[in-house]
Amino acid sequence: MVTTGIIQDPIFMEHMRDFHHVESPRRLEVIYDMINTDFPGRLKTIPPRPATPEELAYIHKPDYINRVASTAGREYVSLDPDTQTSPRSYEAAVLAAGGLFTLVDALLTGEIKNGFALTRPPGHHAEANRAMGFCLFNNVALAAEYTRHKHGLEKILIIDWDLHHGNGSQHSFWDSRNVLYFSTHQYPYYPGTGAAGEVGGSKAQGYTVNVPLSSGYQDDDFVQIFERILLPIGRQFKPDLILISAGFDTYYLDPLGAMQVTPKGFARMTRRLLDLAEEVCHGRLLLALEGGYHLEGLSLSTSAVLQELLGPSALSKKEQEQDSRSDLSVVQKVWSIQKNYWKRD
Repeated sequence: MVTTGIIQDPIFMEHMRDFHHVESPRRLEVIYDMINTDFPGRLKTIPPRPATPEELAYIHKPDYINRVASTAGREYVSLDPDTQTSPRSYEAAVLAAGGLFTLVDALLTGEIKNGFALTRPPGHHAEANRAMGFCLFNNVALAAEYTRHKHGLEKILIIDWDLHHGNGSQHSFWDSRNVLYFSTHQYPYYPGTGAAGEVGGSKAQGYTVNVPLSSGYQDDDFVQIFERILLPIGRQFKPDLILISAGFDTYYLDPLGAMQVTPKGFARMTRRLLDLAEEVCHGRLLLALEGGYHLEGLSLSTSAVLQELLGPSALSKKEQEQDSRSDLSVVQKVWSIQKNYWKRD
């Protein structure tokens, strides 16, 4: 039976085994334990394989790839004030990127109907030539290019709902009309990018869509942003595949954020994106884990998303309905810019 695929492997817990750091192996331990408890036998584990240096070069500069590779076996290397490596970090990082490649392969051959790469280190801050924000290689950006190079798909939609703006993903496709990058994020906040006026390079304006948010946005607010900005643009772009940088640091108790999203909110966002995928790209949708540092919230939120991926929806009819309130001011602000490139429903 075709089902939801996942990437999981013990190697991902070998990266930076500092259990006092917010981005620790405990993040995956609680997720893997939850899967064994909540979804026994219901998910298909896809074996990951390492990304090759040639594949990493879809996004990253060779000198940078070599620099990360040189950390293998070394006790501790600091690549960035926020980003360090341990002896097996390089091994975990190339398997995280390659694992998302194998998930793409399984999706496009019909082995799975959708999937979630439950890996670390995360990726969306990683730039072409540098590590940033706990990230070594940009897993989602690499998957977008892998899909285009290896499978011939032309248009990819990347949706980034992490608390932090995915500067690396945005910069990777700044001048591309083949990959549309959409991000909701707390702003101004780390890494400082992601203003609403950042819309792409001169030949790709409108193919970067930023929704910068102050603190305190709740489930209904994110659903409205998806309904009133993302979905109209996504329907016009008509991607061949949707990739999600799934960070759970907008959870209402997360120690790094100031948003108010609950597990049900993540389920509601996932349901909208599944419906969009069915409408425009034969249901092709994959997620990759980014942030999320409240362990119980991370487990509960990931579980809620996996339930939606498996279907049928665990949401009530009322929860699936569109929010009918008047537009948030940020919706108006973003459309005042994006109306130059897209039509509003």
